[in-house]
Amino acid sequence: MYRDKPVRLILENGMVFHGRSFGAEKATSGEVVFNTAMVGYPESLTDPSYEGQILTLTYPIIGNYGVPAYSETDGVSDFFESPRIHAKGLIVQDYSGEYSHWNGMRSLGDWLKEEDIPGICGIDTRMLTKILREKGSMLGKIVSEKEDEVDFYDPGTENLVANTSCSEVIEYGQGGKKRVILVDCGAKLNIIRELVKRQVRLIRVPWDYDFNEIDYDGVMISNGPGDPNHCEITVARIREAMKKEKPIFGICMGNQLLSKAAGAEVYKLKYGHRSHNQPVQMVGSNRCYITSQNHGYAVDESQLGADWEPWFVNMNDGTNEGIRHKTKPFYSVQFHPEATGGPTDTRFFFDEVVKLL
Repeated sequence: MYRDKPVRLILENGMVFHGRSFGAEKATSGEVVFNTAMVGYPESLTDPSYEGQILTLTYPIIGNYGVPAYSETDGVSDFFESPRIHAKGLIVQDYSGEYSHWNGMRSLGDWLKEEDIPGICGIDTRMLTKILREKGSMLGKIVSEKEDEVDFYDPGTENLVANTSCSEVIEYGQGGKKRVILVDCGAKLNIIRELVKRQVRLIRVPWDYDFNEIDYDGVMISNGPGDPNHCEITVARIREAMKKEKPIFGICMGNQLLSKAAGAEVYKLKYGHRSHNQPVQMVGSNRCYITSQNHGYAVDESQLGADWEPWFVNMNDGTNEGIRHKTKPFYSVQFHPEATGGPTDTRFFFDEVVKLL
């Protein structure tokens, strides 16, 4: 069993929560956010969209199925969304150091220690989530009981996309029939898995790479962390790509960057959408889908040009969940159709992508 020590979570409004350490014994600081999923903590922790954030899991029991060993197939991790943990810290209510699962190879606490990521348990995560929902996203820090070792850190001031994007061009699925550019703004690896298994040859490029110099059949703009307004170079590349009128798709931040290329602006949400159970409706229909989401910004669809229209809408707060061009093959969604561990309601998005190539 893990050796726990008393630690504190301090919010920027002065509130203090007392808990016990079950990860790396170090101080950390970042934006405190929450996720309502019942499963999927290995995937969430390695999701690049959580770069610079301290992740709160609202489900009370965490750690009971452990963490799988790291393995790869054709250069892509089998069980994680990236090769490393991106969250700066983890907050849970009840931590289970005893795990049982067919591919569990180590405890969650041991994994956090290996990656030098602090974890704090014994926190009333439902109360913390209620505070975040009422007051909005807040900065926070995990420190020892006796000392306040770090300053508050605001990840929104940095270009987090540059921190999480690949640094060179990488190809996957070389036997694929169609060539798709994946603009890596902090891409989750399941985007790659879903496209490659549909016989797509994927060319993954850094966020600021001039992909218009490459011959391609389509462009996929990935998810990513932080403020999309740091990515004006990417927006300029997208605008140039639009002139070719070849298919362009976007996921999460990809929706925001495509919308900016279409003339809209994005704004910061009060506390963001971070859950595996967000209902979205396809505009102009009665179809509603349950989606996984993880973003802190939204598109102001009222600023879209006359040639564009909203594609999906969030049923909770009415915010934009996707856009599409009325005559050209440009589509994007704010949610995660590639989500693991689910839901998979919108996996059809990748089938529609392949049909349009």
